[in-house]
Amino acid sequence: MPSVRYDVLGIGNAIVDVIARAEEDFLLKHNMRKGTMALIDESRAQAIYEAMGPAVEMSGGSAANTIVGVSSLGARAAFVGKVKDDALGRAFAHDIRAAGVTFATPPAADGPSTARCYVLVTPDGERTMNTYLGAAQDLHPADIDPDTVAASAIVYLEGYLWDPKNAKDAFLKAAKIAHEAKRKVALTLSDAFCVDRWRDEFLQLMRTRTVDLIFANEAELHSLYQTSDFDAAVKALRGDIGHAVVTRSEQGCLVVGPAGTEAVPAFPVERVVDTTGAGDLFAAGFLAGLARGADPRTCGRLGALAAAEVIQHIGARPETSLRDLARENGLAD
Repeated sequence: MPSVRYDVLGIGNAIVDVIARAEEDFLLKHNMRKGTMALIDESRAQAIYEAMGPAVEMSGGSAANTIVGVSSLGARAAFVGKVKDDALGRAFAHDIRAAGVTFATPPAADGPSTARCYVLVTPDGERTMNTYLGAAQDLHPADIDPDTVAASAIVYLEGYLWDPKNAKDAFLKAAKIAHEAKRKVALTLSDAFCVDRWRDEFLQLMRTRTVDLIFANEAELHSLYQTSDFDAAVKALRGDIGHAVVTRSEQGCLVVGPAGTEAVPAFPVERVVDTTGAGDLFAAGFLAGLARGADPRTCGRLGALAAAEVIQHIGARPETSLRDLARENGLAD
């Protein structure tokens, strides 16, 4: 078995976020469902961009945000995702490498432009996302390097990858290689509407142990089991997979494992500014702890700490060293 070169390898959509503040009536006027992610085509992407207010561009993508968080916590991180060789693609590659993440996926020379997500942040900090997948959906099994996967302690996959067919095949290839190398595979369910689209296949991934660990928020969990009864959904989850984490916003999280379930509190937050990336950064903290052999409670606390940092400013990536924050809170050496 190859030695571990990376603590966490993320595979996901390489996206540049275009973030702007918006009022509730803007969402209504443009037929957006608050707090959700919608896939859009290039013409709608252009229309939204022209209608939205002053915007900030920054690299994003769910799994990419997580992997940047993993690196900020001092763990060794790598990312696989597809961009085009255009201005946004070069910006994405620069940003993720500048964060200390290994990113070696070759850019596409032609085809659709680099993916972008238009994020509208309402005054309550909730984000509503409209994603043009562009080049990201051209992630292909050939982009999965077997040696890199086998040398990663944990392979982390985002549920959004299940939308494009080639990306789905890349996801399955990576999971197979990881398990052959006796590594762990984690999956985030990404979005309640993503779960609506792929519920049966996500359940199959869990029941066949194609994935070892699931991350879900309450809405995603309720969608997965089509019930509003939280306890019933958690019980069903326990029956379908050995390890899972359910995030519950200000209520913290529930870590589900063979030994039972453990509730871990959230970190206090002075002011919620932008919830973009909360789940992504929670996963970063949890995975960084898991890769280093931390107990479930410590993993949950690291996740809560990282999520608390990211929701107190605009953008889905940390603005301060998460490793330093973890040390200040007695969660790192």
